[in-house]
Amino acid sequence: MEWADATAWWVATGVLVAVELTSGTFYLLMLAIGTGAGALAAHLGAPFPAQLVAASLVGGAAVVGWHLQRQRQLALAPAEAKSEMNLDTGAPVLVDSWDADGRARVRYRGSDWTARFAGPGAPEPGHHVIVSSEGSQLVLGRPAP
Repeated sequence: MEWADATAWWVATGVLVAVELTSGTFYLLMLAIGTGAGALAAHLGAPFPAQLVAASLVGGAAVVGWHLQRQRQLALAPAEAKSEMNLDTGAPVLVDSWDADGRARVRYRGSDWTARFAGPGAPEPGHHVIVSSEGSQLVLGRPAP
């Protein structure tokens, strides 16, 4: 039994999608779009070299497009700057005392953290909320009234 070109392209597409599901890399899905384009070219009766060109152009353009989109997203807003990406933002903490340099040790999620105050005025002991994090340091502010 001999496979038609389109069948081989669709099998390749299925393999790429299956490998993408196990690896989690989105780039393989972009290549699968390219092999799908090769299959469509085969269905339209294009010769094999034209099928390869269609698969290469569409798959390559999809990979480049995805890469550029991903770079743009990373450049616009790093994960630490986006409050919806930082699950600790808004969480309450209790500050027992502040050091002379404006830092404190707080207990959060079962461990001790270094924190600094980012609100107006002088920091005072009491209840605060996490505004953001800078590496392993929490940035605290006063809770909303």
